[in-house]
Amino acid sequence: MDHASGDTVCLECGLVLEAHTIDEKSEWRTFADESGDHDPNRVGARTNPLLADAPLTTSIPGGRLGLVGTIKDRACEIYKRVEDRKSLKGKNQVAVVAACLYIACRQEDRPCTFKEICSVANGATMKEFGQAKSYIEKQLKMEMGQSLEMGAIHAGDFLRRFCSHLGMSNKEVKAAQEAVQKSEELDISKSALKEFMLIFNPAGGNVPHMDISLATGVAEGTIRNAYKDLYPHASKLIPASYAKEEALRNLCRP
Repeated sequence: MDHASGDTVCLECGLVLEAHTIDEKSEWRTFADESGDHDPNRVGARTNPLLADAPLTTSIPGGRLGLVGTIKDRACEIYKRVEDRKSLKGKNQVAVVAACLYIACRQEDRPCTFKEICSVANGATMKEFGQAKSYIEKQLKMEMGQSLEMGAIHAGDFLRRFCSHLGMSNKEVKAAQEAVQKSEELDISKSALKEFMLIFNPAGGNVPHMDISLATGVAEGTIRNAYKDLYPHASKLIPASYAKEEALRNLCRP
C-alpha cells in the first residue's frame, strides 16, 4: 500500500491493483459534535511523512530484493532529504531510487551488490546508477557537513546469499565462512570476490565458472583471475576438517 497516493501496488511487477484508496485510520477526522447538525468530514495529511514526494518505485525494488521495512524506510528518508534540496530535477528517478536503496542497505549493514540493485531497477543503466549514487552521497555530505557514514563491506556479508544461490550444503557454507574469516585474519586479500572464488568450491569439486558468475553477477574472466590469486593460499584458507591435504593437492590449477 502506497499511502502517499492511495494506491495498492504489487511489489513484484508494479501493477496498481487499486487506485486512490482513502486511508480511514488515524488521519480521518470528524467535527460533528462541534458543529451542530452539520457534519464536516475531512481526510488529514499523509500518514507517512517520508513518502511526501517519493516515487511509487521506492517500494517496488525493495520488495523484489526482500528488504526489511527499516531499510525501505531509510531509503525513503534518504530520498526525501535529497528531494527537499530541490536537486533531483532532470535525474533518472529509477536510478535515484536504486541509489537510495543501495546507500540504505550499506547503512543498515545489509549490503547488496551494484548488480543486485540494478537487476530490479528497470529503466536505469549501471552508469546512471553509479552517477546517482555519487550525486546523492555528495548532497548528503553537503547537508551534514561531513562524510557520509556507510558500513564497510566484508566477504561474509554476501556469503550465505551467494552460497544459497549455488545450492551449497550447510557443511560447505560452514567451510566457506571459516575460509573468509581466515583470509581476513591473514590479510591475504582485500577483495571479497577473490575470497569467494576459492571458498565456493573448497573441496576441489566441479562448480562451473558460469554458475558462479550467475550467482554473483561477476564476469567469468574476473572469477578466473580471482581464483588464480588465491590458489597459492589454498592450504591456509580451506579448513583441514573439510578438505584433506590430498584433496588440496588435487585442486584445479589456474
